[in-house]
Formats: sequence, structure tokens, C-alpha cells
Amino acid sequence: MAEKQYTYAVARIRSKELSLLNGMFLEQLLAARTYEECLQLLADKGWGDGSTQSAEQILTGEQEKTWALMEELVDDLSVFDVFLYQNDYHNLKAAIKLVFTNAEMPGAFFTHGTVEWETILKAIQEQDYSLLPEAMRAPAKEAFDLLLHTRDGQLCDVIIDKAALDAIHAAGKAADNAVIKEYAELTVAAANIKVAVRAQKTGKSLDFVRRALADCDTLDTAKLAQAAVEGQEAIYSYLSATPYADAVQELKESPSAFERWCDNLIIRRIRPQQYNPFTLAPLAAYVLARENEIKTVRVILSGKLNQLRMESIRERLREMYVN
Repeated sequence: MAEKQYTYAVARIRSKELSLLNGMFLEQLLAARTYEECLQLLADKGWGDGSTQSAEQILTGEQEKTWALMEELVDDLSVFDVFLYQNDYHNLKAAIKLVFTNAEMPGAFFTHGTVEWETILKAIQEQDYSLLPEAMRAPAKEAFDLLLHTRDGQLCDVIIDKAALDAIHAAGKAADNAVIKEYAELTVAAANIKVAVRAQKTGKSLDFVRRALADCDTLDTAKLAQAAVEGQEAIYSYLSATPYADAVQELKESPSAFERWCDNLIIRRIRPQQYNPFTLAPLAAYVLARENEIKTVRVILSGKLNQLRMESIRERLREMYVN
């Protein structure tokens, strides 16, 4: 895309940023007395299509709006593939388990990915892995064969989850865009930390942890794997000497606190793109900002529906891209 085209695209994004949710609006949602009042506030903000919709329909619709906008602004959406690989590999897991169990799984597949979910399902049903992108073929076959012969669903998931992280890491390394590089590295590192913490709590072997961790630049996975089998304090000690030292306190608080910390870190890192006028980076930042606000609204709506205390909901809220 030429610089002139970037300039137009970024100008469109700047206008769209004006309608992004901010902290003040989140406080309005929190203060709403009922779940239905939250939905009305969102409708007044332009969320949904104006008809009576469920919360999930509204949130899905907002994701659709984001990608429809990107289709208008970018000639080749493959520049955003790194954001969609997790959907691809989720769909691969769903396809493998559907074929293995010969069961109906309504709503099991995500619609936005780099590969149509129908293609992934067909590849597994027909055992024709050539239908899949090259990077997905080997882990798809390995995971399906392993599930078929061992019925070990957890190890099947480990193979596919690591393949997803490998794809994200590779995309980040290949990208010219700073936002995509940052997103890829933080996503893989955060996933590795979560794997290590879960493995420690469940007493997994060193071989298991090594198999589950994906390469990234900001963590030494060999040291992280060793820490995971040595104990919780060993994990904290190792992380304290990495760029993720601030995450240690969040991990001690709860898994959800760590998730929030990771999301907030990404938002903080991409905020400077609000002042970048000429590259693809502001568009990538906008996609992440939208995903972040959709996730946050989902947290609020779920809390309201389950009648959680306001403070309990607030503890789970993410920072917004705009003030």
C-alpha cells in the first residue's frame, strides 16, 4: 500500500477512534442497575444493529464491523493474519474432536480465520492435510493420530496450542510492522508463562513442559521449563529477571489478574500509534483496541448477568486504548 493510501486509511481510523470506548463509558456500564440497561447503553453508543439482539450477537457483530472496515481499508488482509492464527488453531482443535467423537458441535467454530473452518473440517474428515496451510499440516496430523491412538485429549491440545504460538511467533519475526512484532512476542511470552504456571500446579514432567513451550525472544524457555518443575517460587524467581518481572505480583494474585496485566501491557505498548500518520501500524493497533474493548464489555455483561459485585467486575476490567 502506498503512503498516500496509508494516509487515507489512517485518517479513517482516526475518525473511528472517536467512537472507541473509554474509561468514563465503562464506569457508566458498571453503574448500570441491570444487564438490560447495559445493553441499552451499548445500543445508544452504536453497538449492535438496532434490533433486539443477545449480548453475544452484539459482540460478534462488533467484531464483524471491525473486519469489514479493514476489508475497506486494506487491499490484502493477510497483513493481519497474526491476529487470526489463534482462531485457525482453535478451529483445528474443534475439527479434530468433532471427527474423533463423531458428535455435533454447534457453535464450535470461529468465523474469522486465515482458513475457512469448513476447509479445516474437510481436511480432518478426509485426512487430506494438503488442504491446510503448510505450517498447519504436520501438527494437525500429529494431533489427530495421537488422539486416535492414545485418546489423550490434553496432549492433542498441547500440540495444537504450541503450533498456534509457533505460527504467531513466525509471523512476528517476518513482519515489518512494529505493532505486529510487539503483539506476537507478548502473546507468545504470556502463553508460555501461563503454560509454565499451570504445569507447575498440576505436576507435569519436564518433557511435557518443554513440549508445550514455544520459542520466543524475551524468555529462555529451557530455564522457564526447569523452573516449572522446581516449583512456584522458582517460576517467580526466573520471571523477576526478565522483562515480565512486573507480572509476578499479578500471578500471585490470580490467573485473571495476570490475563488483565498482559492485555493492559499490549494496550500500553500500542497507544503511541494514535500519533502515527503514515503506516499500517495504526490500523493494527485499532484491531487490537477493538478486540480489547469487546473483551472488556463481555466481562461487564457477564458480571451483570451473574449479579457480581461492582468491585469484583472492576477488578477484571482492561485499560482502554483511548482516554
